[in-house]
Formats: sequence, structure tokens, C-alpha cells
Amino acid sequence: MMPMDTFVVDGLEGQALLSGSIAVNGAKNAALPVMAASMLLEGGAKIHNVPDIADVHSMLALLEDLGAYASFSKDGACSLRMNDAGGTVMNTDIAKRLRASILLVGAVLARHGTVTFPHPGGCVLGSRPIDLFLKGFQELGCSVTEQGETYTLSAKNGIHGGTLFFRVVSVTATETFMIAATRASSPVTLHNCAMEPEVVALADFLKQSGAVISGAGTPTITIHPARLAPPLESFRIISDRLEAGSFLILGAFLGKEVEITGAEPEHLEAPIETLRAMGVSVTIERKQEKESTLRVSRPEVLSASDIRTHEYPGFPTDLQAPMAVLLTQATGESSILETVFDGRLNYVDELIRMGADIRVWNPHKATIKGPTPLKARDIDGPDIRAGLAFLLAAAAASGTSKIGNAHLIDRGYERIEKKLRTLGLDIQRITS
Repeated sequence: MMPMDTFVVDGLEGQALLSGSIAVNGAKNAALPVMAASMLLEGGAKIHNVPDIADVHSMLALLEDLGAYASFSKDGACSLRMNDAGGTVMNTDIAKRLRASILLVGAVLARHGTVTFPHPGGCVLGSRPIDLFLKGFQELGCSVTEQGETYTLSAKNGIHGGTLFFRVVSVTATETFMIAATRASSPVTLHNCAMEPEVVALADFLKQSGAVISGAGTPTITIHPARLAPPLESFRIISDRLEAGSFLILGAFLGKEVEITGAEPEHLEAPIETLRAMGVSVTIERKQEKESTLRVSRPEVLSASDIRTHEYPGFPTDLQAPMAVLLTQATGESSILETVFDGRLNYVDELIRMGADIRVWNPHKATIKGPTPLKARDIDGPDIRAGLAFLLAAAAASGTSKIGNAHLIDRGYERIEKKLRTLGLDIQRITS
């Protein structure tokens, strides 16, 4: 049995303030699709600013199991070589731990004409249907065989061109079909696409590799078949807007002055404007063309807010749980309306145990009254983002909290305890 890590946090009782500088890593949700797309490059690729997190290592293990060569250094440099990547059956144990394993389906199918994979795993956030992928590949001329929770896609005559309309906006579906369509027999047009910066980053990587893609960052993307080759230069992964947003929220209720370096503020407009409307001071100092420094500090009075999650450029669903913690300290009644996932409010009961005044009306809506003092508790994090939210709640609480399932937080945040200690938080990792 694997050792289970737990975070131990001595809370600040909402009084002491954090200060210092904290750096943002490369985006998990940009690195994983780029790594998957590298399967189509016979010579592989060199990728920089890759976060050293569990999901990245799971993707590396999947690629190696398929025959790829992969190396990763602690400075975030990843080298991939696909010359011997002849495997078509994805490792069940690894794939079931990683929702992003579905990204490899399009790449392996396009490379070899067939792929066998299990129902993808990852965080349990409600309904995340796979039929969007199966139906889409069928419309592009592929056959589908199901055996239990294992699927085999075959494209004996290659992937056809055509037009797909996604009935729901999906980042992973958009990216999976973008990757596969580069090897289609004729152009593929995707409608109702996700517009996240990570989708644009994947398109940039594919275009640097020779792909012909238009419309990334809009609801309609067209991919023309092209032979791909390794990019002439290494590809740099964009800054993680969700990590940056988490640090912004932390600074909003515990920050004397928290400096967040390596952020891309244009990807954070909804969270930044929401915090400013609540009275939070957020300033931007531009350092480079895209990456900047953000400074955030909590106000004397934090105003209530109504949050409605939405696909980009709306308020990110992945910041909903950390935001709920912040709203427990806001004056007045706030509300959260979750429009993306139907299971994302499952963490609320634990915040109530910590003293939060929250009422859940249905799987999508909750109201929060504040400010309320939070008390330390021992809690197991249910997923990446709720686990991080529990860390933030523990930081503001009175007493010492233990946050279990640290491995889930590790899937999205690189050495989070080290980063939070640089701001003055007393947090330790223990292994049992």
C-alpha cells in the first residue's frame, strides 16, 4: 500500500496576515494535452515550464507504457521521443487515475488507426460523459467496440474529415479532436468549442509542429490535415491561471501583501474583477509580454458576492471551492451557482463542520453568510480544487487542522506546502 500524505496546518485565526512572494508554475491543463499531442511527432518534442506534479508524471508513465521515451528534470524541462511508440493499448491502472488520459485517445488513434483504453478516471465531479468522444469519432468514420469499461476505437481507412458539434462545451473534447484531426483525410471543423487559453496553447504547439489550424480561442475551430514535425524550438507551457487564481483568493482574505509572480492576468480577468468588486486590492505589474506580477491584499471589509461559474472567459469552476472559503469571510450573504459540473458542491459539508454558515439548495446552488470564524478540523480532500480550498480554510481557522488525501492536491499543485511556507503559513507534510 502506498504511503498516504497529510498536510498539517496551524491556522492564523483570521488575524495574522501572510506576506511575501509566490511563483506560479506552468499550467497542468496546458502541459497534458501538449504531451499527448507529441505522440504525433515522430521525433518527439522538448517542452519547458512543465509543472512537477502527479498528473504530469502519470501522463509520462502512460507515454512510456506505449513505447515512448520520456525524461523530466526538476527545472520543468520535459523531453519526449516517439520513434518507438508503437503501443495501442493504454495502461488501465494509470489511465483510471488520470482524466486527461482521454487526450491520448485521439493521438494514438491518429498515429496507429486503433486504440484501446479504459473509462478515464480523475476527480469525481459529477457527470462527465464519454459519449461525447465516442459519438464524435464515429461521425469521423471510426468504429467503437465496448467490453465492460474498456473501449476500442478503430479507423481502418483513417480518420475522415467532417463537421462536429459538441452538445456541451468541453475542453478535453475540443483538444482531443484537434489532435486527432491533424491526421484526418480532409478538413475537420469543430463547433461549440471550448475557448480556454489552454486550447489556444495546444493549437500554438500543433501549429509550430506544422499543423494548419484556425479559430482556436473561438467557438469554431477548423483543422486541415498536415504532416507534423518536431518544433524547431522548445515549446514553453503557459502560466497556470488556476494556481494563480488560488493564490489571489488566499491573498484576498489573509494577505498583508502577497506577490504572485509569473502570472498571466489576461487569463484571470473574471477572478480579478470579482475580487476587486469585493473590495480586494489587486494590482498588476507587467514584466514580460504575457507573464506579470500580481499584488493582492485583503481589505478591511470584504464585501459579499454572487458567483456564477462558466466556461472561459467566465468565472472558472476550478476556483469555485477556494472562492467559497473566501465568501465565508465576506460581510453579508453571497451565493454560488455552479453551471459546469453537478457534483462540485460536495465539499460544502466539511466547511460547515469548520463553522461556515452555508446552505445548499440543490447540486448547483448554495448561499453563504459571513463573516464566520472557522475552526480547525481533520478533513480528507475529495479532489484537487476542494483539497486546496480546505488548505485555505485551515489557514484561516483557529487551531491545527489535518488535510488528508494530499496526493489529490499534488495532482495540480507543485509542492504547495513549500510555497505557502514562503508566505509565513505554518504548514507541514507528514507521511503515514
